[in-house]
Amino acid sequence: MISIEGSTLRVTAPMVIANARELLAQGQDALAATPGLTRVDLSAVTEADSSALTLLFAWLRRAQTQGRQLDIVAPPAGLLSLAELYGISDLLPLA
Repeated sequence: MISIEGSTLRVTAPMVIANARELLAQGQDALAATPGLTRVDLSAVTEADSSALTLLFAWLRRAQTQGRQLDIVAPPAGLLSLAELYGISDLLPLA
């Protein structure tokens, strides 16, 4: 579901409510174990619902508590539409 490629956390599973708990744990574990992570690559995400935004913000908060910033790369169009709908698109650090 998640792999680490250099400084990038790559999500390879749908970011939907059914996977949210596992993705959250894997992402938090990766951030704790890999201090060099600076990017979240969503190019392989084929499906995303509003839980994907929750996951991203949780990972962003975790990184921030560790004194670093994450950039989000290649988010799916549907995820960007949801962020726009909720009025939070400006809060996503898109690369």
